[in-house]
Amino acid sequence: MKKIVVILLLLISYVGLKAQVKLLTLNELEQRVAKGKDTTYVINFWATWCGPCVEELPYFEKLNAENSKLPIKVLLISMDFKSKIKEAVVPFVAKNQIRSEVFVASASNQQAFIDGVDKKWSGALPATLFINTQKKIKEFYEKEFSYTELATHIKRISNQ
Repeated sequence: MKKIVVILLLLISYVGLKAQVKLLTLNELEQRVAKGKDTTYVINFWATWCGPCVEELPYFEKLNAENSKLPIKVLLISMDFKSKIKEAVVPFVAKNQIRSEVFVASASNQQAFIDGVDKKWSGALPATLFINTQKKIKEFYEKEFSYTELATHIKRISNQ
């Protein structure tokens, strides 16, 4: 009986995680950021096949958990192909118990999406965008972050 309960709980948590992976267009991202006038957004662009991306994801998770009661939002946008949602992204999110909002970039032209995020972005991963519309801050970085660097950035640009 205990095994059945454990299996059911795992299945329920997997289904809950699965529901959080959604497609996101550049326009939808821009609208989301525009609505959050008092919110600082930390938008990480990553992929399941990117070693440095996978290495830094726990830092974004920690940042998200530690700031859950503040107007700070961590958005994880996978640059995996849309066709890989079910076979790669959803299982990855479930296996790694990611709690931040997870999206997969939805664009008919990946380069147009990349250019729309930041003209300086070569497309390399990982990449992170910090936005605070109230302070008119938009900072883009094409690099891997340590937790200390993330925490320092968020403290500097947020309203806290």
